[in-house]
Amino acid sequence: MPTLTIFTPTYNRAHLLPRLYESLKNQTSNDFMWLIIDDGSIDNTEEVVAGFKAENRVEIEYIRQENQGMHGAHNTAYANITTELNTCIDSDDLMPHNAVQLILEKWSAVTDKHLYAGLVGLDADLHGNLLGTAFTTHTTTLENFYLRGGRGDKKLVYRTEVMQQYPPYPLFEGEKYVGLGYKYLLADQDYELITLNEVLVWVDYQQGGSSNNMFRQYYNNPKGFAFIRKQGMVLSKSRKRRYIEAVHYVASSILSFNARFISESPKKVLTLLAILPGILLWIVIKFKNRNKSSSKEL
Repeated sequence: MPTLTIFTPTYNRAHLLPRLYESLKNQTSNDFMWLIIDDGSIDNTEEVVAGFKAENRVEIEYIRQENQGMHGAHNTAYANITTELNTCIDSDDLMPHNAVQLILEKWSAVTDKHLYAGLVGLDADLHGNLLGTAFTTHTTTLENFYLRGGRGDKKLVYRTEVMQQYPPYPLFEGEKYVGLGYKYLLADQDYELITLNEVLVWVDYQQGGSSNNMFRQYYNNPKGFAFIRKQGMVLSKSRKRRYIEAVHYVASSILSFNARFISESPKKVLTLLAILPGILLWIVIKFKNRNKSSSKEL
């Protein structure tokens, strides 16, 4: 069995998958498998993946499901991964040729592996420019990295048994987005991550992707966002962060027409203090989405 599973949630990205596939079949280490979660694509994703599998260059598992959104695809991935480590590489990204080797060499040198959630490495753009800042400590939690002034997206490589010990992302009817940070924040409560100051992924944010459309995601998925904000109010170490979460919780609750949001809040006083700015944020979200459709994308 390989040591690492690279999993890719995908929705109507058949045109992008070949680029990622090329980067995987050119890895300097083949101690990995590629798990593709097709989240209800209506393009030719299945045929494209069949072509990859026919080449027999990379061990590939393909799972197709009804469209649930990115978090639902992550649920399916975690339920099916059996390797020691896993990492998510999105369909619009690709890996440097030595990324798998860097991950496995770093992990093999770690003693007392059970003490850590896994590794965290760096992201860069397609020109090799680092996104944000590098690590200044040998270990960190994801939240501590950002609380100490760290910036930019980072590539997470988790022990599979860590991700599987926490509850799956909830699914809300009519919505397709719950922040992936929910499980990462849970892991932060129990483990640190080993830092790896090496680029593990080159990212290519797409115009229609969730990273570039957060105000639309707020508008289309208020129950999912209210859920993650409640977790943040309880789990974040930062007083400022907890207040920001409360403000967003108020805005998301208004968007979802939840009149019980104060009684349902885990931090009722904090929520009361956040009502006015929460209303202002709700107005901003409505304004940002005034001319946009309510279509939901992965």
